[in-house]
Amino acid sequence: MINDIISMNGYGIYVWSAFAFTLISFAVLYTVIKVQLVKEKIKFDAKYLTLTSDKKRAVRAQETYR
Repeated sequence: MINDIISMNGYGIYVWSAFAFTLISFAVLYTVIKVQLVKEKIKFDAKYLTLTSDKKRAVRAQETYR
C-alpha cells in the first residue's frame, strides 16, 4: 500500500522530486526575505535613532509611519 503511494504508478519520482524542489525553494525564499528584512530594519533603526526629538514627532505624525 505505501509502496503504491510512493511509486504512483511509475510517476512517483517526478512527483516527489517536484514536491521536494518546491519545498526547498520556499524555504530558501523565506530565508532570503527574512535576512533582507533584518538588514533593512537595522538600517531603519540606525537612521531613525539619529533624528532629533522634533523630527521624531514629525515622523510619528505622518500617515506612512503607522
